[in-house]
Amino acid sequence: MTIKLKHMAAASAGVFALMGAMPAFAAGTTAGSTITNSATLNYQVSGIPQTAINAGNNLIVDRKVLITVAENGTTTTSVTPGQTAAVTTFTVTNSSNAVLDLKLTAANLVGGTAPHTGTDGFDVTGTTLYVDTNANGVYNAGVDTAVTYLDEVAADATRTVFIVANIPTAALNAQIAAVSLTAQAEQGGVVAAEGAVLTQTAGADTAAMDTVFADAAGTDDIARDGKHSARDDYTVSTAALTVAKLSRVISDPINNTTNPKMIPGATVEYCITVANGATAALASNVVITDAIPANTTYVSAFGVFEGGTVAASVCSGGTATGTFATGTVTGNLGTVAAAATETVYFRVTIN
Repeated sequence: MTIKLKHMAAASAGVFALMGAMPAFAAGTTAGSTITNSATLNYQVSGIPQTAINAGNNLIVDRKVLITVAENGTTTTSVTPGQTAAVTTFTVTNSSNAVLDLKLTAANLVGGTAPHTGTDGFDVTGTTLYVDTNANGVYNAGVDTAVTYLDEVAADATRTVFIVANIPTAALNAQIAAVSLTAQAEQGGVVAAEGAVLTQTAGADTAAMDTVFADAAGTDDIARDGKHSARDDYTVSTAALTVAKLSRVISDPINNTTNPKMIPGATVEYCITVANGATAALASNVVITDAIPANTTYVSAFGVFEGGTVAASVCSGGTATGTFATGTVTGNLGTVAAAATETVYFRVTIN
C-alpha cells in the first residue's frame, strides 16, 4: 500500500472523500476491504470551465490479529481422586478484523504457582477440548463437540471452550493441578477446514493484505506471536484418613486386672482408630475389617464397639453394633468428618 489509512483519514477533511468503506466492527474495518478514494480537479481557462480531471486511489485494509483467552470464573475447580470428566472453562475471543480459525492447545503446568494460589503438584490425564455447542456456558457430555481448533470465528466473536480431564486416583487432598489453554491464529474463510497458521508480514508495507500481530502476552506465550493463553486449575478435595491399631491387656488368669501380663488366657483389647485431616473432606461409608490374629479367640460376650473415642490409648464409648463372622471383625463407622476421630474396638483371649 502506498498511503496508510491514517493518512487518508486526515486528507478527508480536504478535497478527498472516502468511498465504499466496509461496515466497521469494534475490531475495525474488515481485513481485505478496499477503501476507494477519488479526487476531482475542477479548473477554468480564460474563464471557461474545463473538463474535470479525476484521480483515484485504492487501499487494501491489512489484517490485525488480536485474540484473547481468559479463564471463565475466578475460583478453582474442586475435584476428587479418580474423578473423570473434570471441567475447567475458558472464553476465546477473536478481536481481529478478520474471520479466523483458532488452533487450540491444552497443557499441564509443570510446577510453579497455580492461578488460584498454591503450587502445581500433579497432572491431570486424558485431556480433551470441547466447544460449547449449545452456547449454555456449561459442559454437556454428548452435546458439546470435541475439537482441536475453532472453525470460522468471526470478528468480535467469542466461543466457550472446556478442558475436560481425569483426576488420578493417587491425587492427595489439597493438591493442585494447573492447566493452560492456548489459541493460535490460523487462516479462516473455509468452513470445516482448518486453515494454515498465520505468520506476521515482515518488512515494509505491501500492496496486498498484510498481517500484523497485535496480541498481548498470555500466561504461556509472548506478546505479538499470534497466540494467547490463560490458566485455570483443579484442587483436590478428599478425605485424609489415617488408621492406627492399639492394644492393651485387660486381665490375665494369674494377676486378674492388677498389672496383667500377655500370658495364655489373658484378655487383650484391640482398638482401631480412624482420623480425618483437619481440612479434609468428609469420608463416607467408612468400614473397618480386621481378621482375628492366630493364637487368639474372639470374646463374643464383649462384642464389637463402633463410634467410640480414644484417650491415652484407651477406647471407650460407642455402641456394640459391630459384627464378627468367619474369623473377621467388621465395624461400620458411616461418616468421618474433617478433624474427627472414630474407633472400633473388641477383645480376644490369648490361646
